[in-house]
Amino acid sequence: MSKLTHLNDSGAARMVDVGAKDVSAREAVAEGLIRMQPETLRLIVEGGHQKGDVLAVARVAGIMAAKKTAELIPLCHAIPLTAVDIELTADEKQSAVYCRATVRTLAQTGVEMEALTAVEIALLTIYDMCKAVDRGMTLTDIGLISKTGGQSGNWHR
Repeated sequence: MSKLTHLNDSGAARMVDVGAKDVSAREAVAEGLIRMQPETLRLIVEGGHQKGDVLAVARVAGIMAAKKTAELIPLCHAIPLTAVDIELTADEKQSAVYCRATVRTLAQTGVEMEALTAVEIALLTIYDMCKAVDRGMTLTDIGLISKTGGQSGNWHR
């Protein structure tokens, strides 16, 4: 197993120096679900929510979150994003909304944290907009699906 890169030889937290790395095209894809009562999902799908289009607001929140990841995760690098795509899909069978975030950059480090942050915040936004009717919603199955580019190459779940 590799050592933890965010710790120095003494075990203290550090920001990894990526200055010597080549700039390359990188992409990360993450996904997750928010499970809810069928009535809550129906409100979202039919557009009957008093706060407006829940999925549109969640999509924008996910994009904004990807762009602000370095402000939220202490040792993340601030990197320029070239694209953020948030897919939100209602799944009536599971009574859930599925979120998939794809994030791209041309940089010296990857965008896994940005993709994961985008999913989390998009789903939390759905929770926030719907909590008045369903406080029992659950965020689940959040994880990285794939990453491409960089020195470590490609990885797929």
